[in-house]
Amino acid sequence: MKFIIFFYGFQLQYLRFQVNGKLVDNGFMKQERLDLLREALPYIQKFKGKTFVVKFSGKVTENRENLASLAEELALLHQVGIKICVIHGGGKQLSELAEKLGVVQTVIDGRRVTNDETLELAKMIFAGKINTEILASLRQRGTPAVGLSGIDGNIVHAEKRPPKEILNKKTGLKETVDFGNVGDVLQINADLLKLLLDAEYLPVVSSLGADETGQVFNINADTIATEIAAQLQAEKLILMSDVNGIYFDANDENTKLSRLTMAEAEEMIESGKASGGMIPKLQNLMQIVNRGVNSAHVIGGNVRNALLSEVFTDEGTGTMIVR
Repeated sequence: MKFIIFFYGFQLQYLRFQVNGKLVDNGFMKQERLDLLREALPYIQKFKGKTFVVKFSGKVTENRENLASLAEELALLHQVGIKICVIHGGGKQLSELAEKLGVVQTVIDGRRVTNDETLELAKMIFAGKINTEILASLRQRGTPAVGLSGIDGNIVHAEKRPPKEILNKKTGLKETVDFGNVGDVLQINADLLKLLLDAEYLPVVSSLGADETGQVFNINADTIATEIAAQLQAEKLILMSDVNGIYFDANDENTKLSRLTMAEAEEMIESGKASGGMIPKLQNLMQIVNRGVNSAHVIGGNVRNALLSEVFTDEGTGTMIVR
């Protein structure tokens, strides 16, 4: 069963139910609609006026239908009075453009080496193509969005990442790697974002930053989203990923963790229940909550209505860590 809900204030514009691709409108479905609204109302009241930071990658935006669906969900959150700040990357589109133009890319342990040519492409993709497409999709839904990069209003003050020793898994030897024009966040200036949010605009920020000389850097979008969420003291940081949450067993959907407190997450790590790649994911979410964000979420970026379900239903769709 799929559902799409659009609110304006607390009023329902329309609600459509589909079962096996066919519209259904009977007494049972009407009751389902009313129950759904009852479940959503306390959350609407609770989160009205609060700030959510939503981060998604280029993978989420590459499909037009998926971007349109996500824009509808963001528009709904905005319409019911939730302040939304979007942070996005675009690594997939950057890699595709680099391949078309013959710009060789080097990725070490999942981190891109950003030479001067790659930085020029990142500016085009992040602050240009992807940012504009997100804005256009939000505009179609009547949402007043403003496109920014971390350079606008000095939002992201960064410095060049120093060379690091990396273990070459092929040779087993350590190598010193210079990541080029990759930056690390030093400070977030959220003044411009606060002005826009208070004026009921929806900021859309691409993952670029700069230092005091104006040198532009490619910066990890998760890092920027985390720093902005902490600076805004956001109610939620929602990371829209290519996975639907955090799992005990990545190959078993039944092992997904739905809701954890900080104490429960710590216990899982200390007892050994959490292992492998699950540990850094939990630690990252715990760090976010420790910095003042009330809850941190990982949800599927390509799942229709995942954002609405995570915010407006008891069950949710992904993994949430709370204080």
